[in-house]
Parts: sequence; structure tokens; C-alpha cells
Amino acid sequence: MACPASVHTPSPRPDYGLPNIDYPFRGHDTLITACGRLCMHSKKINISTVLAGQRVGLKEVDDGIWLVSFMQYDLGYVDLEARTLQTVDNPFGAKV
Repeated sequence: MACPASVHTPSPRPDYGLPNIDYPFRGHDTLITACGRLCMHSKKINISTVLAGQRVGLKEVDDGIWLVSFMQYDLGYVDLEARTLQTVDNPFGAKV
């Protein structure tokens, strides 16, 4: 049985990674920390470690209530007083 490295060769194409995501219709954008938190107004809100290192868009929809978006998907609303993320319906689910 051959080792995969002896059978396959690396791709000759360079990998530049993903381009930066812009949020033109959101008021702000911020980086999710390595531990999966969103830090704003000296408060830490747990989002998800899946988004660690990614930029998310933020838009204030009410006083102290912010809409959090990743790419074109709205993830949920952050209440700064309660320091929680209230998720919306599954943005990746089937649209019926």
C-alpha cells in the first residue's frame, strides 16, 4: 500500500486564500476573536468559534440592538445589555 504523498503531487497553482469580505450596506464590520467572541463597546459577546478570525458586518437596528451578518447571511441580533446573540431562522436551510 503506497503512502498518499508518494502517489500525489502538490498543485502547481498558488493558493491566495479568500478575498476580504466587504459589507457596504452595514454600518460597521469587526473581526471575531480567536475564541469566537465579538468585542464591541467594551463588551464581549460569544458568537461562535467557527467564525474565529472572520469579519462580520454590524448594523444598529435599534438602540443597543445590532444585526450581525456574515457574507450575505444574517446570523442574528446582538443585545448589548444582555450580551447575547439571538439567532434568526437557519440562513443555510432550504427555502420553501
